Order: sequence, then C-alpha cells, then structure tokens
Amino acid sequence: MGIGTRWTTTTAAATMTLVGTLGLGLMAPVAQAAAHGPCYDGRCKITVSRPTNIAVDSHRFGFGKLRITHISSRSVKMSATTTGGARLSGSTSPGGTVRLNSLSIRVQSVSGHKAKLVLTRAS
Repeated sequence: MGIGTRWTTTTAAATMTLVGTLGLGLMAPVAQAAAHGPCYDGRCKITVSRPTNIAVDSHRFGFGKLRITHISSRSVKMSATTTGGARLSGSTSPGGTVRLNSLSIRVQSVSGHKAKLVLTRAS
C-alpha cells in the first residue's frame, strides 16, 4: 500500500465521520421530540379530554410538563412548575390564550369536556 492509498483511505474515513456526525446532529432534534411527544418543541395542536400532562422542553420553556388541570365548557385551567420550583398557572375561556414563560397555549375550542389546544413558542 503506497502513501497515496493511505491518504485516500484516511481522507475518506474522516469525511464519512464528519458526514455522519453532521447528519446525526441534524436529526437529533427530530428524534428527541419524537421520544418526548408531539408538543416537546412547543409547536403542536392537541386535543385533551381530561386532566393530563404535556411534555415540553424544559431548557426552552423553564418547565418540563404543562399540566392541564381542568376542562369545562367555560374554561381550561393549566399549570406548570418551573425547574427553579416556581408555580405558574392560568386559565382561559375558549378562544383565549395563556402564556407560561415563553410558551403560548391557545384554547381553540371546547366541546363537552374536550379542549383543542394550540401550543406555540412566544416571542
């Protein structure tokens, strides 16, 4: 094996390693969000019919679980506990929005005990 062959093999291996690293880096947020739920990145539409927890990115929003605590035809109540231990809460009627840190939760509609929520990152 000559010097040229070794150089080509080493270059090819380094290139493949770099491509693999960059490729995994690009895919990691998608894989991470899929592992934690559809609302992890703070962008989703979800229907809830009972008190429930919705996983979100604690690094981005300051809390890891948005808790829907009560659903009625008049209001939806929600809360979260920050990573520092502070308790956040809010409620709104259908059509309204609650902002907890940098997460906006809009109650799109309520039918019976089913609430359609739209989560977005607040600017």
